[in-house]
Amino acid sequence: MKLLPVIFLLALTAATSALDNGLMRTPPMGWMSWERFRCNVNCENDPKNCISENLFRDMADRLAEDGWKEMGYDHVMIDDCWSSMLRDKDGRLQPDPQRFPGGIAKLARYLHDRGLKLGIYGDLGTHTCGGYPGTTLDKIETDAQTFASWGVDFLKLDGCYSNEEDQQKGYPLMSKALNATGRPIGYSCSWPAYRGGLPPSVNYTLLGEICNLWRNYDDIQDSWNSVQDITDWFFDNQEILQPEAGPGRWNDPDMLIIGNFGLSVDQSRSQMALWAIMAAPLIMSNNLRTLSSEARAILQNRAAIAINQDPMGVQGRRLLQERSLIEVYWRPLSQSASALVFLSRRQDMPYQYHTSLAKLNYTAGSYEVCSSFLVPFLVLSNHIVAHDDSISSSA
Repeated sequence: MKLLPVIFLLALTAATSALDNGLMRTPPMGWMSWERFRCNVNCENDPKNCISENLFRDMADRLAEDGWKEMGYDHVMIDDCWSSMLRDKDGRLQPDPQRFPGGIAKLARYLHDRGLKLGIYGDLGTHTCGGYPGTTLDKIETDAQTFASWGVDFLKLDGCYSNEEDQQKGYPLMSKALNATGRPIGYSCSWPAYRGGLPPSVNYTLLGEICNLWRNYDDIQDSWNSVQDITDWFFDNQEILQPEAGPGRWNDPDMLIIGNFGLSVDQSRSQMALWAIMAAPLIMSNNLRTLSSEARAILQNRAAIAINQDPMGVQGRRLLQERSLIEVYWRPLSQSASALVFLSRRQDMPYQYHTSLAKLNYTAGSYEVCSSFLVPFLVLSNHIVAHDDSISSSA
């Protein structure tokens, strides 16, 4: 099966209000534990892969030493199952003492010394999704202060074991509590995913005022079907979702699973291209210690990252769904540029796709084609001029 994204940059805007903490003016980038390592707490039998301070130190070392940080991947994010099953005598969350013997503050210093940021996980309910202590309404201020005292830079607040009333109160309260600590802490809200992801159950105007990013839809799984399902949901609902994204406030289709078990190389290129067009957070969940050279090349592709991190921050849109099963996606960029992705959903063979500037909503004229970077065997030189006639690509 060939699923080949082709990206063009063509030389050729939406204002939204955002949480006023000055953070994440471009989509955050980094690494998160959940999709690859889940809630593996069996450190006795699987010490290299269990949720422990050693795992996060290892990933921090890889980000700092293998060129990831220089590309923008600067967060290491702890997901569920890090804490003790009990709060301490003062009612504060505490890490599991066997798996995090040095504590979270020491881990944060380890990351900060390497120019990285530490993210942590909480849940606005009685328990986390993995069954660990949650952050009920009466614990919001305590937990915000605890995270700040540890030097945490980012909080993902999930919604398992919570109800609609608690979510309505709790997500705004945590935003206020984080800001009150005086420490800049990026804030990811899972609220929309628990309310169906769409209005009227979801108020995106409010979300943009209290959160830096939000999970809208289902968790990603390690499969191409999951990537397609998430992509389809976001672009099927683009008229609602696209205007809500912008600097400091991002829709989050979930983690990059490139380098795991479920995607081919072509499918991995497709996920990277689509996440770049969507202005999605680029949060990897993989094993950086054993990553293949092909996966590394995709995730460290400078052109894809530059599109994703474009400072204008406009989320892309799906332009066309052809009967030939070719889809075209478009994103406006700064400096009068734009990006196009041509994605084949065909399962038979490579397909020669022909289109025109007019069909892609470009006015007649000359455009400089800068690159088609994710398909190495389709080569375009840097100064091709495309006129309003046939444009073709192999996809």
